[in-house]
Amino acid sequence: MLSRTPSSDIFSARAGAGLVTLCGMGLSRKLLGEDERVVLHMRTHPKQLVGPVLALVVILALMVAALVFLQGQEAVISWVVVAVALLAVVVVVPVRILRWATTTYTVTDRRIITRRGLVNRVGHDLPLVRINDVSYDRSLLDRVLGCGTLRLTTAADDPVILHDVPDVERVHVVITELLFGATGPGYEPRSARDDDA
Repeated sequence: MLSRTPSSDIFSARAGAGLVTLCGMGLSRKLLGEDERVVLHMRTHPKQLVGPVLALVVILALMVAALVFLQGQEAVISWVVVAVALLAVVVVVPVRILRWATTTYTVTDRRIITRRGLVNRVGHDLPLVRINDVSYDRSLLDRVLGCGTLRLTTAADDPVILHDVPDVERVHVVITELLFGATGPGYEPRSARDDDA
């Protein structure tokens, strides 16, 4: 269910038991055109964080096992094991978390904006007028987690694929209404109109 916040044009979507905020972080106003309105702003689904968390658990378990196995050895060897484990944690975990945190999808009333990257930022803007078709795919795991892959097909038959979109079915409806529905100045997605009724 999409709900409009009273102070802005930001939407949220309910998925499963909890609230998945599609617009918790803001998009800088300087990145928008004059009178351009943000409809949805989201990060990829948090399922991308499962890998880093599992890596952290495995690294720490291996470190503890190595320390138990090396018990009674010189202290230097234990310190080397701890240092290697910490280095592995620092290299693997924060990089993947930052990659997730810096990947965003934004839907405005004019275009789809994607941004990703830690040091080198990569951005792509797709005007809504170039989109001919919107579809989505959901694996069994995606259905359980409430996410999916959104495919935006352009006139050049070169699809733009957005992976791990939270509440992909609702995002699909919103984009479809922007593309093919009434999008005048008083436009609101159908679910927002229904919620107000």
